[in-house]
Parts: sequence; structure tokens; C-alpha cells
Amino acid sequence: MTTHGLHANAHRHDPYRTFKFQVLIDGKPVAGLKKMSALMKPSRDMGWRAGGDKPHMRTLPGGTMYEAITLEQGLTHDPVFEAWVNKVNSYDENSAASLKDFRKDIVINVLNLQGQVAISYKVYRAWVSAYQALPDFDASSTNAVGIQSIKLEHEGWERDTAVSEPAES
Repeated sequence: MTTHGLHANAHRHDPYRTFKFQVLIDGKPVAGLKKMSALMKPSRDMGWRAGGDKPHMRTLPGGTMYEAITLEQGLTHDPVFEAWVNKVNSYDENSAASLKDFRKDIVINVLNLQGQVAISYKVYRAWVSAYQALPDFDASSTNAVGIQSIKLEHEGWERDTAVSEPAES
């Protein structure tokens, strides 16, 4: 029987779902996290032409940029987003913002349906570049949920290979 590269779960053929995830900031799960943008790292192409070549350009991979990550959290009393953004820019006019500890390493976990960590990524030296404290309000929308968000710039990410596939029942 083919295992399709799965070791602990040879019976598993389905990919992991995108609604079971968690983000750890300062080692603690973010409460009410609703959505996270994709992890992306596009590489720029670099054109070049050698002397004597036909008049067309060749391409080589250039520098890699890590795209910003956006986290959306349901509006709660959890101060994690606001506390982090205040490390970059304090709104208290009587205190100067300190850039000490404004960068954080965060962890992104993909969970299986039983809530076990199946895949994990580490994001390095992230900092808040944009913060939405309150959503648009609309009195005619009775089913809407308030969302706040942060946009994180960072210096890269990698998969945590120490996290192995959990056994599923």
C-alpha cells in the first residue's frame, strides 16, 4: 500500500483544512484569531544578456522578499495586538515610544481536526507596520462581527522540521 509520503497516517489522503490554525505571539495563542494571510516569498527575476548572445534576455533568480502577513482577530478584550503596536508607536503623548522588543518571533501552527499541531512555521523578527483597532460600523448589519487586524513585516520564515506528523485515530 502506498503511503503518499505520510508516515504516521498511512490512511490519510486528504490535505489539512485551513480553518484549524493558531498563531503564537510571545508563546501564547492569539485569542479569537479569525484569519491570516498566506505565507509568501516571491523571488525577483534578474535579466541579463551575454555578449555575443542573440538579442534576447535570459533570466536568473534575484533577491527574495518575504511578503507581509495580516492577522485578523475578532474584537475582544485581548490586548495582544494593541500592546505590540504600542511598542512601535505609543499613543501616549507623555511617553516616548521605545523600540526595545518591538520585533518578535511568532509561530504559526496548522492543526488537524483533533486540534493537534500537524505543521508549524517560525516567522522571524516580525513587527507591526499597520494596525486597525476598530472595523467600520454599520447599524443595519445585525450579523456582522467586529474585526481588528495587524499587518506584520518580517525577515523570513521557515518550517519547523522538529514538528512531526501526529498520529490520528
